[in-house]
Amino acid sequence: MIFNPEYECMEKQARKKLQLAALKNLTETLASKVPFYQKKIMEAKVKSNDIHNITDICKLPFTTKDDLRDNYPHGLRACPRDRIVEVHMSSGTTGKPVVNEYTMKDLDIWRQVMARTLSGAGCTRDDIVQNCYGYGLFTGGAGVHYGCLTIGAEVLPMSSGNTERQLMILRDFGSTMLTCTPSYAMFLAEEAAEAGIDIKALPINKGCFGAEAWSENMRNEIQERYNMKAYDIYGLTEIIGPGVAFECEAQNGLHVNEDMFYPEIIDPETGEPLAAGEKGELVFTTLTREGTPLLRYRTRDITYLIEEPCSCGRTTRRLHRLLGRTDDMLIIRGVNLFPSQIEQALIDIEGTEPQYLIIINRGESHLDELELQVEVKKDLFSDETRGLEKLRSRIENVMKSKLQIGLKVKLVEPKTIERSIGKAKRVIDNRKI
Repeated sequence: MIFNPEYECMEKQARKKLQLAALKNLTETLASKVPFYQKKIMEAKVKSNDIHNITDICKLPFTTKDDLRDNYPHGLRACPRDRIVEVHMSSGTTGKPVVNEYTMKDLDIWRQVMARTLSGAGCTRDDIVQNCYGYGLFTGGAGVHYGCLTIGAEVLPMSSGNTERQLMILRDFGSTMLTCTPSYAMFLAEEAAEAGIDIKALPINKGCFGAEAWSENMRNEIQERYNMKAYDIYGLTEIIGPGVAFECEAQNGLHVNEDMFYPEIIDPETGEPLAAGEKGELVFTTLTREGTPLLRYRTRDITYLIEEPCSCGRTTRRLHRLLGRTDDMLIIRGVNLFPSQIEQALIDIEGTEPQYLIIINRGESHLDELELQVEVKKDLFSDETRGLEKLRSRIENVMKSKLQIGLKVKLVEPKTIERSIGKAKRVIDNRKI
C-alpha cells in the first residue's frame, strides 16, 4: 500500500526541484540561526545562491556525531525554544547523548514518514500493531506509535522486555503486526516455542524490524518461524528516528523518503561523492526539519543507492540493506572485517542458528586471534561428535574462503549465546588497543 502517492511516486525531476528549493532554504536558515553552522558554512565559502542544482550539496560541509556531542544539549537548535514540543536522544553510552528536538512540524513529518513506512509493510487501519520498540527518550517506540495513529491502526504500546507478557498479549489480543529489533523477534519466537505456543497459528502476519543490522538469513528465519513477512526499516536518532527509509512488498531495497531526507554515498576516506551502485558511507541532509536540522550528516553506515525502478510503483531511490558501519569495522591481522560479513557468510550453512558471537583476543605471539561462536540446531547438537566436527570444519573453510582470514569456530548449544531485548551484541574485543 502506498500511503502518499503524490510524494512517493513523484516524477524524479519534480522531486529534484522540490529538494533544491528545500536545500537553499535550509542553508539560509542554518547560516543565520545556528552559530555552529554559520561558522562551518562561512569556512566553506558557500552561500545559498551558489547552489544551482541539488548535486551542489557537495559544496556544503559535513556534520559528524562528534559535532552533535560537542554542541550538547541545545547548540544545534535552529528555532526559538518555545517552538520545541518534544525531545528524544540517544543513550549516550559512548559519550554525551545525541539530542533531537522536535517542533510540531517535525512531529507531523515523523508521523507522515512512519505512516509511509508501516504502509509499505502492508499495515492498514484494520491491523493491531504490537509495538515492542522502547518508549521514552529512545525514538523507536514513539515513531512507530505516531505512524500507527496516522494510519488509524490499533497500537499496543508494549515497549521492550517482559517477554512472558509480550507473548500473552500477542496471543490474547490477536496482534497482526510486530515491531521490534530482529534479534528480539527471534528471541520471542524461541520463548514461544519453549512455552508451547504455536506462534504460526496466531494472527500475526507481518513485522517491521530495525535498529540493528540483520541479514537475509535472519529475515528468512523470522519469516519461517512466524509464517509472516518481515520488513526492514531504517532510521537514526540524529535524523528523525525510524522512518528515514523502508522496504515495500518487493523487499528489494529500502525506499528513502527523499522529499524529507536527501541521501548521498561518499568515499569514507576522502569524502568525495560516489555514483549510484558504488558502496560507501551513507550521508543524510534533513531537508525540511525545523528543531535540529542537520546538513550532510555522516551516518557511518555502509551501503549503496539503487536507482532502478521498483515494482511497487514508488519512484524514490532505495538503499541496499546495510553492509556494515565504518565505526564497527574490525581490523584483524591487517584485514578489514565487518560483523555483518560473518553473518552473511553463515547464510548457506545448514544446521546453524542465526545467533553468533565474535571474540577477539591478542595471543602470546602478539597476533590477533579470532573465535566465532555459532549456535547449532538442537537436533544436530544431540547428534554424534563426528557430525559436529564436520560442520565446524565446513564453517571454518567457508569463512576462510569468503573473508580471506582464518578463525577458530566453536559450536555451542541453542540459546547459549546471550539474547538481548534491544540491539544484539555481536562482538567482544579483548585486545588492548
